[in-house]
Amino acid sequence: MNGYVPPARPHPATGAWMPSHPAGSRQFFSFDRPFALEGGATLRDVTLAYETWGTLNADASNAVLLCHAWTGDSHAAGSADAGHSAPGWWEGAVGSGLAIDTDRWFVVCVNVLGGCQGSTGPSSLHPDDGKPYGSRFPVITIRDMVRAQSRVADHLGVRRWHAVVGGSMGGMQVLEWAITFPDRVGSIVPIATCTQASAQQIAWGAIGRRAIRMDPKWRGGDYYDAGPDDGPWEGLATARMVAQVTFRSDNVFTDRFGREIADGATLHDGLDLWQRFEVERYLDYHGDKLVRRFDTNSYLIIGKAMDLHDVGRARGGLLPAMARIDAQALVMGISSDILYPTYQQRQIHDLLLSGGTKSDYVEIESPHGHDAFLIDLDQVGQHLRTFLDRVGA
Repeated sequence: MNGYVPPARPHPATGAWMPSHPAGSRQFFSFDRPFALEGGATLRDVTLAYETWGTLNADASNAVLLCHAWTGDSHAAGSADAGHSAPGWWEGAVGSGLAIDTDRWFVVCVNVLGGCQGSTGPSSLHPDDGKPYGSRFPVITIRDMVRAQSRVADHLGVRRWHAVVGGSMGGMQVLEWAITFPDRVGSIVPIATCTQASAQQIAWGAIGRRAIRMDPKWRGGDYYDAGPDDGPWEGLATARMVAQVTFRSDNVFTDRFGREIADGATLHDGLDLWQRFEVERYLDYHGDKLVRRFDTNSYLIIGKAMDLHDVGRARGGLLPAMARIDAQALVMGISSDILYPTYQQRQIHDLLLSGGTKSDYVEIESPHGHDAFLIDLDQVGQHLRTFLDRVGA
């Protein structure tokens, strides 16, 4: 047995989008004044990348904001091309005649602050010296992401979103939008998300952070001048492998991979410590794939923001925070989600009802686990379409 052999293609120091790359469908908005963060730091020369679909109507009443998850970006819909390494993360849900119908809705998706696909983040150039922020980039929160997005809304002329929609970390942003700017949100669809990160969710994130920190090629976060295969690709790939396990269910792993040995080998060939099972090859694939399209520091920064997520922070707790929401809600859970179990979505629904907010709860029956909101578009899309139509424009 030869054990695991890394892919032949070298790994870049970062998979971040750079200004020298094709822009694809991205548009950019740069702030004209410094941006103060919840943690006390200030960022200057902030830029956010965003994409739009459809047309904003005359009274700007048909705008829908999509909020992406941890390793997502502004490319919610559209094909892969020179500017985008993969099709949109909600391709099949957003477009003409689809659940989020771009013939009717003006749809916006913003790459979050701290991201690496066009928005200011650790891989961006620091205004003081023109070198990547790296270890100098400050900790940010979901609340910071949402406040930054509000400036894009102002730029686009959207005073009030018809709906704010998102799953996982996107759902965290949905709740923060409705609490921070209750007068700017007409309806919300938080999917497979929570009001505050649980201890177990933080624990999964901590393991990934440790994997990155232990990679000597991470260099404390200052690795951007590293050559091919000399960046922290192994740490990031390992962190992604850990996360990938939480994104799917036990049944899916068992049904798809069982106990099959990978690479054409069998136990009759003898036993080897690094002989892979098929599920290991699957995890290797996803780790390698992320390294080529994402930045390690952004992974850390965004993951920390998710761990810090707590809508009740500095608001007197969950109940008074959720009582600020004045937007009709559709809350979605996923039956097989082990990362964001359905009790967390039921809590959102119950808190909304207790605060006098109209809310419906639906549960997606799927074997796919947390990622079902990206996979089972027939169920998710059906509920989305019905809700958006019911709340009107």
